[in-house]
Amino acid sequence: MIGMAVRYGADFAGSTQEAPLGESLTLGDVTVRFTPAGHVLGSAQIAIEAGGTRVVVSGDYKRAEDPTCLPYEVVPCDVFITEATFGLPVFRHPDTRAEVKKLLDSVALFPERAHIVGAYALGKAQRVMALLREEGYDEPIHLHGAMERLTEFYKSEGIPLGDTPKVVASERSKLAGAIVICPPSSIQDLWSRRFPDPVTCFASGWMRVRARARQKGVELPLVISDHADWDDLCRTIRETGAGEVWVTHGQEDALVHWCSIHSIKARPLHMLGYGDEGEIEDAIVEPKDRS
Repeated sequence: MIGMAVRYGADFAGSTQEAPLGESLTLGDVTVRFTPAGHVLGSAQIAIEAGGTRVVVSGDYKRAEDPTCLPYEVVPCDVFITEATFGLPVFRHPDTRAEVKKLLDSVALFPERAHIVGAYALGKAQRVMALLREEGYDEPIHLHGAMERLTEFYKSEGIPLGDTPKVVASERSKLAGAIVICPPSSIQDLWSRRFPDPVTCFASGWMRVRARARQKGVELPLVISDHADWDDLCRTIRETGAGEVWVTHGQEDALVHWCSIHSIKARPLHMLGYGDEGEIEDAIVEPKDRS
């Protein structure tokens, strides 16, 4: 909730109520409990229980390691409503640390070039920074202005991200060999071309699809996702023990079919306003920064 206020302003909602992770709230005959989803800092899935039936709404989640947020917790349930952003067997994410090492290897190989990394402003950018630090990278990580507020919020929550100065227009020509993180839209913008011979990178699960990387002009695709891949979607469904699964936000049909061949009742749940990982981020208006 605090993260939403940082991003959208204190009046982002008409009213708010704090819901501590792991604690139950009672609303009439219904009990509601929030547990970590492992998606980004503060993300939660919701367990709703009434009349002896428990329904869990996953929201966006991942099972991969992330030093910036609490890990996903499996909640046994009767009905599991799961996302399916990467709900096709082709989406099997590689080891995230290996992807970060690819970035560091490229920085070492091309010290005369700036590496411009497109990453979503909430969660992905901070995860990439934290992983870089854990791999021993201690140089400043330069930020597009749209990344600044959320990055400072993560730091205030105790996430060690190191020195993250905002990019200053007059200093861009001096950033050879530096790592710069910006919103995905900025890697194709004039903003990114003002760096010394930039290597364009994009941290996203969609970089598994080479055509998407080519379409966005990405020289170094980094397959780093904050969503569960195919194997983790299937594993999570099994581990919940749910007898019924509703699938939304992505490739519903493939996961519904997988459930059916494993004798799990399933159906797609179409929700208005949901798109894929990139479409959602592109729809969010960030402060314009030309520095």
